[in-house]
Amino acid sequence: MAGSQAGINQGTEGGSGMAVRIGTRGSPLALAQAEMVKAALRAAHPTLPAAEIVVIKTTGDRIQDRALSEIGGKGLFTKEIEDALLEGGIDVAVHSMKDVPTHLPDGLTIACLLEREDPRDALILRAGKDLADLPQGAVIGSASLRRQAQLLALRPDLKVVTLRGNVGTRLNKLAAGEVDATLLALAGLKRLGRAEVATKILDTAEMLPAVAQGAIGLEIRAADRRMRDLLQPLHHAATEYAVTAERACLRELEGSCRTPIAAYAEIGAGGLLHLRALIAKPDGSAVHRDESAGSKDDAEALGRAAGARLKSLAGPDFLA
Repeated sequence: MAGSQAGINQGTEGGSGMAVRIGTRGSPLALAQAEMVKAALRAAHPTLPAAEIVVIKTTGDRIQDRALSEIGGKGLFTKEIEDALLEGGIDVAVHSMKDVPTHLPDGLTIACLLEREDPRDALILRAGKDLADLPQGAVIGSASLRRQAQLLALRPDLKVVTLRGNVGTRLNKLAAGEVDATLLALAGLKRLGRAEVATKILDTAEMLPAVAQGAIGLEIRAADRRMRDLLQPLHHAATEYAVTAERACLRELEGSCRTPIAAYAEIGAGGLLHLRALIAKPDGSAVHRDESAGSKDDAEALGRAAGARLKSLAGPDFLA
Protein backbone atom coordinates (compact mmCIF):
# COMPACT_ATOMS: atom_id res chain seq x y z
CA MET A 1 0.00 0.00 0.00
CA ALA A 2 1.05 3.59 -0.50
CA GLY A 3 2.05 6.06 2.19
CA SER A 4 3.71 5.87 5.59
CA GLN A 5 1.68 2.92 6.91
CA ALA A 6 0.56 1.45 3.65
CA GLY A 7 3.62 -0.07 2.04
CA ILE A 8 4.05 -3.81 1.76
CA ASN A 9 7.12 -3.99 3.92
CA GLN A 10 10.18 -6.11 3.46
CA GLY A 11 11.04 -8.36 6.36
CA THR A 12 12.85 -11.47 7.47
CA GLU A 13 10.52 -13.25 9.88
CA GLY A 14 8.94 -16.67 9.40
CA GLY A 15 9.51 -19.79 7.33
CA SER A 16 7.71 -21.28 4.34
CA GLY A 17 6.24 -24.47 5.79
CA MET A 18 4.26 -23.22 8.77
CA ALA A 19 0.49 -23.06 9.11
CA VAL A 20 -1.02 -19.56 9.06
CA ARG A 21 -2.91 -18.36 12.14
CA ILE A 22 -5.63 -15.88 11.17
CA GLY A 23 -6.82 -13.59 13.97
CA THR A 24 -10.34 -12.18 13.94
CA ARG A 25 -13.24 -10.98 16.04
CA GLY A 26 -15.91 -13.55 16.75
CA SER A 27 -19.00 -11.95 15.19
CA PRO A 28 -20.68 -13.82 12.32
CA LEU A 29 -19.51 -11.15 9.88
CA ALA A 30 -15.92 -11.18 11.17
CA LEU A 31 -15.82 -14.97 10.93
CA ALA A 32 -17.21 -14.86 7.40
CA GLN A 33 -14.48 -12.42 6.42
CA ALA A 34 -11.79 -14.59 8.04
CA GLU A 35 -13.09 -17.59 6.09
CA MET A 36 -12.85 -15.51 2.90
CA VAL A 37 -9.19 -14.82 3.67
CA LYS A 38 -8.53 -18.48 4.49
CA ALA A 39 -10.10 -19.59 1.20
CA ALA A 40 -8.22 -16.95 -0.79
CA LEU A 41 -4.90 -18.02 0.75
CA ARG A 42 -5.55 -21.67 -0.07
CA ALA A 43 -6.56 -20.78 -3.63
CA ALA A 44 -3.41 -18.70 -4.14
CA HIS A 45 -1.14 -21.24 -2.43
CA PRO A 46 -2.52 -24.81 -2.89
CA THR A 47 0.41 -26.34 -0.99
CA LEU A 48 0.00 -24.06 2.04
CA PRO A 49 -0.38 -26.02 5.29
CA ALA A 50 -3.75 -25.74 7.00
CA ALA A 51 -4.75 -22.22 8.03
CA GLU A 52 -6.27 -21.80 11.49
CA ILE A 53 -8.79 -19.12 12.50
CA VAL A 54 -8.14 -17.72 15.97
CA VAL A 55 -11.07 -15.85 17.55
CA ILE A 56 -10.14 -12.92 19.78
CA LYS A 57 -12.75 -11.03 21.80
CA THR A 58 -12.25 -7.27 21.73
CA THR A 59 -13.36 -4.57 24.13
CA GLY A 60 -15.72 -3.28 21.45
CA ASP A 61 -17.41 -6.69 21.34
CA ARG A 62 -17.74 -6.94 25.11
CA ILE A 63 -19.36 -3.54 25.62
CA GLN A 64 -22.62 -3.43 23.66
CA ASP A 65 -24.78 -1.02 25.65
CA ARG A 66 -23.02 2.24 24.78
CA ALA A 67 -21.99 4.12 21.66
CA LEU A 68 -18.38 3.75 20.55
CA SER A 69 -17.89 7.49 21.00
CA GLU A 70 -18.55 7.02 24.73
CA ILE A 71 -16.10 4.16 25.32
CA GLY A 72 -13.04 5.11 23.33
CA GLY A 73 -13.67 4.83 19.60
CA LYS A 74 -12.87 2.42 16.81
CA GLY A 75 -9.58 1.09 18.21
CA LEU A 76 -11.67 -0.96 20.62
CA PHE A 77 -12.32 -3.42 17.78
CA THR A 78 -8.64 -3.89 16.94
CA LYS A 79 -6.46 -3.50 20.06
CA GLU A 80 -6.62 -7.04 21.43
CA ILE A 81 -6.14 -8.52 17.95
CA GLU A 82 -3.12 -6.29 17.34
CA ASP A 83 -1.72 -7.25 20.76
CA ALA A 84 -1.94 -10.93 19.75
CA LEU A 85 -0.19 -10.10 16.47
CA LEU A 86 2.64 -8.27 18.21
CA GLU A 87 3.02 -11.09 20.75
CA GLY A 88 3.21 -13.74 18.02
CA GLY A 89 -0.07 -15.47 18.84
CA ILE A 90 -1.36 -14.96 15.30
CA ASP A 91 0.29 -14.31 11.93
CA VAL A 92 -2.29 -12.07 10.26
CA ALA A 93 -5.22 -10.01 11.52
CA VAL A 94 -8.38 -9.61 9.46
CA HIS A 95 -10.05 -6.22 9.88
CA SER A 96 -12.97 -4.33 8.43
CA MET A 97 -10.89 -1.34 7.42
CA LYS A 98 -13.53 1.13 8.57
CA ASP A 99 -12.76 -0.07 12.14
CA VAL A 100 -8.99 0.46 11.87
CA PRO A 101 -7.52 3.66 13.40
CA THR A 102 -5.40 5.72 11.02
CA HIS A 103 -2.33 5.29 13.23
CA LEU A 104 -1.14 1.70 13.61
CA PRO A 105 0.99 0.35 16.48
CA ASP A 106 4.73 0.35 15.88
CA GLY A 107 5.84 -2.86 14.23
CA LEU A 108 2.57 -3.53 12.39
CA THR A 109 1.43 -2.75 8.86
CA ILE A 110 -1.58 -3.25 6.62
CA ALA A 111 0.09 -5.49 4.05
CA CYS A 112 -2.89 -6.34 1.86
CA LEU A 113 -6.36 -5.12 0.93
CA LEU A 114 -8.87 -7.47 -0.61
CA GLU A 115 -11.04 -6.21 -3.45
CA ARG A 116 -13.62 -3.86 -1.99
CA GLU A 117 -17.24 -4.94 -1.74
CA ASP A 118 -20.09 -2.50 -2.48
CA PRO A 119 -19.46 0.43 -0.06
CA ARG A 120 -23.04 1.73 0.09
CA ASP A 121 -25.38 1.74 3.07
CA ALA A 122 -28.59 -0.28 3.13
CA LEU A 123 -31.76 1.24 4.58
CA ILE A 124 -33.96 -1.34 6.30
CA LEU A 125 -37.52 -0.31 7.17
CA ARG A 126 -40.26 -2.09 9.10
CA ALA A 127 -42.77 -0.50 6.72
CA GLY A 128 -42.49 1.55 3.53
CA LYS A 129 -39.94 1.72 0.76
CA ASP A 130 -37.89 4.88 1.35
CA LEU A 131 -36.91 7.50 3.91
CA ALA A 132 -39.80 9.63 2.72
CA ASP A 133 -42.22 6.91 3.86
CA LEU A 134 -41.15 7.20 7.49
CA PRO A 135 -43.68 9.09 9.60
CA GLN A 136 -42.81 12.31 11.42
CA GLY A 137 -40.66 11.52 14.46
CA ALA A 138 -39.89 7.94 13.41
CA VAL A 139 -37.14 6.21 15.42
CA ILE A 140 -33.98 5.13 13.60
CA GLY A 141 -31.55 2.75 15.28
CA SER A 142 -27.87 3.36 14.53
CA ALA A 143 -24.56 3.44 16.37
CA SER A 144 -22.96 5.60 13.66
CA LEU A 145 -22.70 9.37 14.08
CA ARG A 146 -21.91 9.54 10.35
CA ARG A 147 -25.24 7.96 9.47
CA GLN A 148 -27.05 9.95 12.14
CA ALA A 149 -25.74 13.29 10.88
CA GLN A 150 -26.60 12.60 7.24
CA LEU A 151 -30.04 11.26 8.15
CA LEU A 152 -30.86 14.30 10.28
CA ALA A 153 -29.60 16.64 7.55
CA LEU A 154 -32.22 15.06 5.27
CA ARG A 155 -34.94 14.56 7.89
CA PRO A 156 -34.44 16.70 11.03
CA ASP A 157 -37.69 15.34 12.46
CA LEU A 158 -36.34 11.80 12.87
CA LYS A 159 -35.18 10.48 16.23
CA VAL A 160 -31.92 8.51 16.18
CA VAL A 161 -31.19 6.10 19.04
CA THR A 162 -28.08 4.00 19.66
CA LEU A 163 -28.39 0.50 18.24
CA ARG A 164 -25.31 -1.71 18.58
CA GLY A 165 -24.64 -5.41 18.19
CA ASN A 166 -23.99 -7.68 15.25
CA VAL A 167 -26.15 -7.70 12.13
CA GLY A 168 -28.52 -10.36 13.45
CA THR A 169 -29.01 -8.53 16.75
CA ARG A 170 -29.88 -5.28 15.00
CA LEU A 171 -32.29 -6.93 12.60
CA ASN A 172 -33.99 -8.71 15.51
CA LYS A 173 -34.43 -5.41 17.36
CA LEU A 174 -35.94 -3.89 14.23
CA ALA A 175 -38.33 -6.83 13.83
CA ALA A 176 -39.32 -6.54 17.49
CA GLY A 177 -40.40 -2.95 16.93
CA GLU A 178 -37.71 -1.30 19.04
CA VAL A 179 -36.99 1.01 16.10
CA ASP A 180 -38.76 1.89 12.84
CA ALA A 181 -35.66 1.59 10.67
CA THR A 182 -31.94 0.97 10.73
CA LEU A 183 -28.98 1.24 8.38
CA LEU A 184 -26.31 -1.37 7.78
CA ALA A 185 -23.33 -1.62 5.46
CA LEU A 186 -24.39 -3.43 2.30
CA ALA A 187 -20.97 -5.12 2.17
CA GLY A 188 -21.61 -6.88 5.47
CA LEU A 189 -25.07 -7.99 4.42
CA LYS A 190 -23.68 -9.42 1.18
CA ARG A 191 -20.90 -11.32 2.98
CA LEU A 192 -23.48 -12.82 5.32
CA GLY A 193 -25.85 -13.70 2.48
CA ARG A 194 -28.46 -11.30 3.87
CA ALA A 195 -28.59 -8.60 1.18
CA GLU A 196 -32.27 -9.33 0.60
CA VAL A 197 -33.21 -7.62 3.89
CA ALA A 198 -32.32 -4.21 2.43
CA THR A 199 -35.41 -2.12 1.75
CA LYS A 200 -33.37 0.35 -0.28
CA ILE A 201 -29.70 0.69 -1.15
CA LEU A 202 -28.79 4.33 -0.60
CA ASP A 203 -26.84 6.07 -3.34
CA THR A 204 -23.53 7.56 -2.18
CA ALA A 205 -24.89 10.99 -3.12
CA GLU A 206 -27.59 10.50 -0.48
CA MET A 207 -25.51 8.74 2.18
CA LEU A 208 -21.74 9.03 1.82
CA PRO A 209 -20.04 5.89 3.16
CA ALA A 210 -17.68 5.57 6.09
CA VAL A 211 -13.97 5.76 5.32
CA ALA A 212 -12.91 2.39 3.84
CA GLN A 213 -16.40 0.88 4.18
CA GLY A 214 -16.55 -2.46 2.36
CA ALA A 215 -12.76 -2.98 2.43
CA ILE A 216 -11.02 -5.82 4.29
CA GLY A 217 -7.47 -5.15 5.44
CA LEU A 218 -4.91 -7.75 6.43
CA GLU A 219 -2.46 -6.61 9.10
CA ILE A 220 0.85 -8.33 9.80
CA ARG A 221 4.07 -7.77 11.70
CA ALA A 222 6.14 -5.41 9.58
CA ALA A 223 9.15 -7.74 9.72
CA ASP A 224 7.23 -10.84 8.60
CA ARG A 225 8.44 -11.36 5.05
CA ARG A 226 6.77 -14.76 4.74
CA MET A 227 3.30 -13.36 5.37
CA ARG A 228 3.93 -10.39 3.10
CA ASP A 229 4.80 -12.77 0.28
CA LEU A 230 1.81 -15.04 0.96
CA LEU A 231 -0.62 -12.11 0.92
CA GLN A 232 0.76 -10.42 -2.20
CA PRO A 233 -1.51 -12.33 -4.65
CA LEU A 234 -4.59 -11.30 -2.65
CA HIS A 235 -3.89 -7.57 -2.84
CA HIS A 236 -6.21 -5.35 -4.92
CA ALA A 237 -4.53 -2.19 -6.21
CA ALA A 238 -7.66 -0.15 -7.01
CA THR A 239 -8.93 -0.71 -3.47
CA GLU A 240 -5.56 0.40 -2.13
CA TYR A 241 -5.71 3.73 -3.99
CA ALA A 242 -9.23 4.47 -2.77
CA VAL A 243 -8.64 3.45 0.83
CA THR A 244 -5.34 5.35 0.97
CA ALA A 245 -7.06 8.59 -0.10
CA GLU A 246 -9.98 8.13 2.30
CA ARG A 247 -7.81 7.30 5.31
CA ALA A 248 -5.45 10.20 4.53
CA CYS A 249 -8.45 12.54 4.62
CA LEU A 250 -9.58 11.07 7.94
CA ARG A 251 -6.07 11.30 9.38
CA GLU A 252 -5.79 14.97 8.33
CA LEU A 253 -9.08 15.67 10.13
CA GLU A 254 -7.85 13.69 13.13
CA GLY A 255 -11.26 12.07 12.99
CA SER A 256 -12.67 9.53 15.40
CA CYS A 257 -16.02 8.00 16.29
CA ARG A 258 -16.85 11.30 18.01
CA THR A 259 -17.00 13.22 14.73
CA PRO A 260 -19.28 12.48 11.76
CA ILE A 261 -16.86 12.07 8.85
CA ALA A 262 -17.46 10.31 5.54
CA ALA A 263 -15.26 9.78 2.49
CA TYR A 264 -15.47 7.73 -0.66
CA ALA A 265 -12.91 7.48 -3.47
CA GLU A 266 -13.19 5.62 -6.77
CA ILE A 267 -11.22 5.45 -9.99
CA GLY A 268 -13.20 7.10 -12.77
CA ALA A 269 -12.81 7.97 -16.43
CA GLY A 270 -9.24 8.44 -17.56
CA GLY A 271 -7.91 6.63 -14.51
CA LEU A 272 -8.35 9.64 -12.23
CA LEU A 273 -9.09 9.03 -8.57
CA HIS A 274 -12.23 10.90 -7.51
CA LEU A 275 -12.70 11.65 -3.80
CA ARG A 276 -15.80 12.96 -2.07
CA ALA A 277 -15.68 13.73 1.63
CA LEU A 278 -17.75 15.45 4.28
CA ILE A 279 -17.66 16.51 7.88
CA ALA A 280 -20.83 17.22 9.83
CA LYS A 281 -22.33 18.15 13.16
CA PRO A 282 -23.88 15.10 14.87
CA ASP A 283 -27.33 16.70 14.72
CA GLY A 284 -27.03 17.31 10.97
CA SER A 285 -27.34 21.08 11.42
CA ALA A 286 -24.12 21.71 9.50
CA VAL A 287 -22.54 19.61 6.75
CA HIS A 288 -19.39 20.61 4.87
CA ARG A 289 -18.51 18.76 1.67
CA ASP A 290 -15.47 18.51 -0.58
CA GLU A 291 -14.96 16.92 -3.97
CA SER A 292 -11.67 16.54 -5.82
CA ALA A 293 -9.81 14.39 -8.32
CA GLY A 294 -6.22 13.55 -9.07
CA SER A 295 -3.76 10.85 -10.06
CA LYS A 296 -4.23 7.58 -8.21
CA ASP A 297 -0.49 7.64 -7.57
CA ASP A 298 -1.07 10.76 -5.47
CA ALA A 299 -3.84 9.20 -3.38
CA GLU A 300 -2.27 10.12 -0.05
CA ALA A 301 -1.80 13.77 -1.04
CA LEU A 302 -5.31 13.92 -2.52
CA GLY A 303 -6.80 12.77 0.77
CA ARG A 304 -4.69 15.10 2.90
CA ALA A 305 -5.65 18.08 0.75
CA ALA A 306 -9.35 17.21 1.02
CA GLY A 307 -9.07 16.96 4.78
CA ALA A 308 -7.28 20.30 4.98
CA ARG A 309 -9.98 22.00 2.91
CA LEU A 310 -12.73 20.55 5.10
CA LYS A 311 -10.89 21.76 8.19
CA SER A 312 -10.75 25.23 6.71
CA LEU A 313 -14.42 25.18 5.73
CA ALA A 314 -15.55 23.98 9.14
CA GLY A 315 -13.42 26.33 11.20
CA PRO A 316 -11.35 25.73 14.34
CA ASP A 317 -14.23 24.97 16.70
CA PHE A 318 -16.00 22.40 14.54
CA LEU A 319 -13.95 19.39 15.66
CA ALA A 320 -13.77 20.45 19.31
